[in-house]
Amino acid sequence: MNENNSMAYTQTEDAQNDSAQNTSVYAQSDPVQSNSASVLQNDPIDPQNSPMQNSSPQNNTTYTQNDYVPNNAAYEQNDYVPNNAAYTQNSPMPTTMYPKAPLLQLNDLCKRYPGMGNYMSVFHMNLIIPRGRIIGLLGPNGCGKTTLIKMINGLLVPTSGNVLINGMEPCPETKKVISYLPERTYLDNGMKVSQMVEYFADFYEDFSTEKAYGMLHALGISSDAHLKTLSKGTKEKVQLILVMSRQADLYILDEPIAGVDPAARDYILRTIITNYNPSSTIILSTHLISDIENVLDDVIFMKNGSLMLYTSVDSIRSQLGKSVDTYFREVYAC
Repeated sequence: MNENNSMAYTQTEDAQNDSAQNTSVYAQSDPVQSNSASVLQNDPIDPQNSPMQNSSPQNNTTYTQNDYVPNNAAYEQNDYVPNNAAYTQNSPMPTTMYPKAPLLQLNDLCKRYPGMGNYMSVFHMNLIIPRGRIIGLLGPNGCGKTTLIKMINGLLVPTSGNVLINGMEPCPETKKVISYLPERTYLDNGMKVSQMVEYFADFYEDFSTEKAYGMLHALGISSDAHLKTLSKGTKEKVQLILVMSRQADLYILDEPIAGVDPAARDYILRTIITNYNPSSTIILSTHLISDIENVLDDVIFMKNGSLMLYTSVDSIRSQLGKSVDTYFREVYAC
């Protein structure tokens, strides 16, 4: 990978030949994206027009493609910068086989399903995800979010490019450091809640039984209840509790509050942000942006399988004077 590549790139007509041009711009002008260029053409987040481009490393919220550039303070010392408020972590970094590798890296990642012609569900994505962030993965239905999530988890094989977690492609070792909540419930209806807790405790070394029972009690869910007797929303709460009771490096939550009643959403969001290791990262995919944006550090916008934008929530608010929800509605307006 070229060390001059930035995290996001501008796609031109040549991108159809599977060659992505990399620039320092966050926004992508993809020929298959009918309105992304017009929405983001004069975007104040564009580094060409942004004071962030010439700011010091301590105040630079842009995320470069190469974690190993010696002069890039934002990614020195294994993504951990004591003097950078955006990345300061108060707990020690986890020990991994590849201590200097990014937590998550996508290298020219593509996915084409059979029978879909030249259309790619994920199109030439280049991205680096640091540790210690809560990131919203946002976009309309069909934009490739779930396909991307499944490739990160090793459930789908990329057509080209690769995914690296702690420097490794998806394998049994990477599954040990990822806690994944799929969009659909996978719990065994024939089991009790307590049996599912025991199952997770046996399967994952980093699972905390005490934490799981504490969250079940707080939500008023009986551990003796059979899953088949629970409502769809309650099952989703149980599944989220099981996922968040692990001490993982990377939590990937696909629509974690979609089927949850509004009264329980605040508690569930508090559960998410208070029950993970601060040196870990959460990627949270959802359509309910207004409910979650207050807990997000960064956002990733996807459209038609492409990366449109990756920036901090503070940048959107300070440079555009808009909430993430408002900006999202403008970008994806029909």
